Amino acid sequence: MPAAILDTNAVSDLMRDHPLLKAHMAAYPDPIVTSVVVVGEIRYGLSRLPGGKKRNDLEARAPRILAAIRIEPVTEAIAEMYGRLKTSLESQGLNVDDNDLWIAATAKTVGDLVITRDQIFTRIPGLHAEDWSV
Repeated sequence: MPAAILDTNAVSDLMRDHPLLKAHMAAYPDPIVTSVVVVGEIRYGLSRLPGGKKRNDLEARAPRILAAIRIEPVTEAIAEMYGRLKTSLESQGLNVDDNDLWIAATAKTVGDLVITRDQIFTRIPGLHAEDWSV
């Protein structure tokens, strides 16, 4: 099996201690990683939450969760894949959010599986997407 790349909503589910996601992760035999882009999205999301217990709890969990997952940087190979994907998808009339496209490029470069609840990833050729929260 290829490396599994956690999308932002999967990391968010993990921060909320989602039992099915954790069970899938425990059973997955290969590396589970995420993208530095996901880290940025998580930090952005946390900064937008109103102050209070929920934000404090999630801000406390985020560093522990992220420390336990290998974070893939944007490499030259990922940047090249991003460019090819964006051109290909645009030629098909498919508009994908840039952050999702960076995550997809990471997944296609280090594996071919993205763990997400976002259906847009299923429309990217050569990329497998699974929802581990169900």
